[in-house]
Amino acid sequence: MSAGAIDTVSQPVLDLAEPPVPTRGTFAFFGDAFEALGDWSVFSIRAISGIWSHHLKTRELLRVCVEVGVSSVGVVSVTGLFIGMVLAVQTYSQLHMIGLDTSLGAIIHMSVVRELGPVLAAVMLAGRVGTAMSAQLGTMRVTEQIDAIACLGVDPVKYLVAPRFLGCILMIPLLTVLADAMGVIGSSGICLYVFGIDDFHYWQHTQNFVKRFDLLMGLAKSIVFGGVLSLICCHRGFNCKPGAEGVGKAATEGFVLSFVAIMFLDFVMAMLTTTVHNLIWPAVGAKVA
Repeated sequence: MSAGAIDTVSQPVLDLAEPPVPTRGTFAFFGDAFEALGDWSVFSIRAISGIWSHHLKTRELLRVCVEVGVSSVGVVSVTGLFIGMVLAVQTYSQLHMIGLDTSLGAIIHMSVVRELGPVLAAVMLAGRVGTAMSAQLGTMRVTEQIDAIACLGVDPVKYLVAPRFLGCILMIPLLTVLADAMGVIGSSGICLYVFGIDDFHYWQHTQNFVKRFDLLMGLAKSIVFGGVLSLICCHRGFNCKPGAEGVGKAATEGFVLSFVAIMFLDFVMAMLTTTVHNLIWPAVGAKVA
């Protein structure tokens, strides 16, 4: 080998492999979750405080109420009607075998009033209105309209979120009543006119078991659901990332997080309302004991 030749054996081999990506631990994940929850809590307090400030405009509130309430009547009505019909069909085959056909009204109407009506209205609101709120506010964030509002000396959270929050908590009880009514109409039509159940005992069982307390608890649930989903969707819109992909991701995250929050709050409030009901109207066995 000549003196000018390169000794390839003695030269080190370069390692071109990518360095390992550090993995985040469990504590870091929960830390981020608590940080996000704290940020959402501060955001929610600012938005709710805007209800009692000069930032809330009557015209904007009426526009939101029309968008939330009137525009959602059709989808809530159709969904509630078919949910009641499906419950009647599925429940009849089970109770018919043990001769409890006339108890269908009590079981179905109790389920609709206490659980399905509020949850159904909230999920429909999150899917139809919540995603729209996230997309609208996300677009305003991307196009720097929110920054322009802040430069004018107006709190954008109070100005933009307060009417949406108030509109949701005002309209969702009405939508819940509509969902309850359509569910009762759908289930009663199937039970009375398709399966031929005696209407007198059907409505008598309903009157004996479905009380005013059940309706009020369903409406209380709906108010909580409406307020939480509006705050979650608006928060996602305000924290939207740049670009069209960021707007779409904000809308998706708003719906997913709202749905999970509705399911969690429904479980917690179901446990709470059952405990309150048992304290106010204890069972016969508890009285004897």
